[in-house]
Amino acid sequence: MTALAFLLPASGAGAHPHVFAEARLDVVISPAQSVQSLRHLWRFDELFSSTVLVEFDKNGDRELDNSELETVAETVKESIAEFGFFQTVTHNGRDIAMAAPEQLVVDFQDQQMIILFESRPVAKLPYNGKLSFGVYDPTFYTAIEYAQDSHMTVEGGSSACVATVVRPDPEEAIAKNQDQLTDAFYNDPSGNDMSKLFATRLEIDCGD
Repeated sequence: MTALAFLLPASGAGAHPHVFAEARLDVVISPAQSVQSLRHLWRFDELFSSTVLVEFDKNGDRELDNSELETVAETVKESIAEFGFFQTVTHNGRDIAMAAPEQLVVDFQDQQMIILFESRPVAKLPYNGKLSFGVYDPTFYTAIEYAQDSHMTVEGGSSACVATVVRPDPEEAIAKNQDQLTDAFYNDPSGNDMSKLFATRLEIDCGD
């Protein structure tokens, strides 16, 4: 198993994060007031980044050239594709399908691996009603965090819509969703997608 198979934790790894990343999410709205795309940036911790560097540095020069970075990008893309690229998007409470990104870019800065990609809704997604955008790892193996509220933004949206960053309190989230959380969740959270209840998200209320 490669280091980048972080979405597939080894058996018995435990239901807590082993990989950490600081993130930025920009929701881009078209002039016609529909959701055009989601732009993601994930900056991973130095320990995990160094593991990736060692594994993919095939020529042993302690850095990744363009070819090696492309290999990392393709490996990451394949690894997280089955998990919807960690995205959760809803419109008026309905789950929205997102297309796979055309390209995923990997870079290293200050000894940290950075992943950038852009995804688009499969079908036209109007910028109205109530929308929610978040990122979470259903396996609980990777923690993707937004250090500041300003790291989740809307570009080009109507001023009539109000955007709020929601950071769920774990105990409150459990209490509010007790009926949905089963014994299986507590014993094996990687077997379902209930971890999205605990994910930081950008909620948008357009009032209609």
